[in-house]
Amino acid sequence: MTAGPRPGRRRGSGVAEATDVRRPTTGHPGLGRVLVVIPTYNEADNVRQIVTRVRRAAPTVEVLVADDNSPDGTGTLADALAAADPGVHVLHRTGKQGLGAAYLAGFAWARQRDYDAVVEMDADGSHAPEQLPALLHAAGDADVVIGSRWTGGARVVNWPLRRLLLSRAGNLYARVALGLPVSDATGGYRVYRLSVLESLDLDAVCSQGYSFQVELARLAHQAGARIVEVPITFAERERGTSKMTPLIVAEALWRITTWGLQDRRRAVRRGLHGTPTGQVRWP
Repeated sequence: MTAGPRPGRRRGSGVAEATDVRRPTTGHPGLGRVLVVIPTYNEADNVRQIVTRVRRAAPTVEVLVADDNSPDGTGTLADALAAADPGVHVLHRTGKQGLGAAYLAGFAWARQRDYDAVVEMDADGSHAPEQLPALLHAAGDADVVIGSRWTGGARVVNWPLRRLLLSRAGNLYARVALGLPVSDATGGYRVYRLSVLESLDLDAVCSQGYSFQVELARLAHQAGARIVEVPITFAERERGTSKMTPLIVAEALWRITTWGLQDRRRAVRRGLHGTPTGQVRWP
C-alpha cells in the first residue's frame, strides 16, 4: 500500500466478500475513525467474547473480523455479531493465508473506507480489550503504538519458561540485528495511523507469523515514524489452539537475519558514497 488518493487500489487479498461498505462512526478523539482488525481462523470459542469486550471497552471504535474461511464456523458467528451491531464488520477471505495476509487485507479494507487508524488485536484473548483505551490515548502523540510485553509495568501470564525465553531472546535479536528502538518488536497488539501505513510499500511485505510484526516495525522505523510502547498484560489463550509452530519461529529468525544483513550493506554503501560516519546507524 503506497501513498495516494483514497480509495486506493485493492491488493490481491483473497477476499470473497465483506459486510457493509461503510457505516457512520463518531470516531476517537485525536485519532478519528479507528478500526480494530481481528484476524481469525478457527476461533469460534473466542470471537463473540473478544468482539463484545472490544465494543464495551472502546465504544467509539469499530471492529473488522478478518476470517480465513474457518471450518469451525467462526465466520458465521462473526456475521451474527455484525448483524446485531453496526460497529462490527466481517471480511470473509477465501482460505487460510496467514496472519500477515489477513492484516494486509484488513488495512486495505480500512483505507478504502477512510478510516484514520487501525488496531491489530489477536482473537484469542491474549490482548486485553480493556487495555485498548491506553493504547489509543498514547496514539494521540505517536504514529505507531506497540502494546509491549517487555517494558516496565508489563506482565506475561501463564506462559511456560520456554516461551518466555524464546520471546525475550527473539526480541533482543531483532533489536540488535535491526537497530529497532523497541523492546517488543514481535508484539501483535498495535495501533497504526493509516497515514503511516500509506507511506510504506506494503505490497512488498510477504512475512507471515510474528515476523510480520517485526517487518512492519522495521519499515515504520526506517520511514521515520514515531513509535511508542505501552506496557500490557499478556495472557496465554484459555480456549482454542495456538497457531504458533516451529516454522513460524524459523521464518522469523531467517527474515530478521536477512534484513539485518541488507541494512548493513546499505549502510556501508552510504558510507562509501560520502555519507558522514555519524549518520550511519549501526545496531
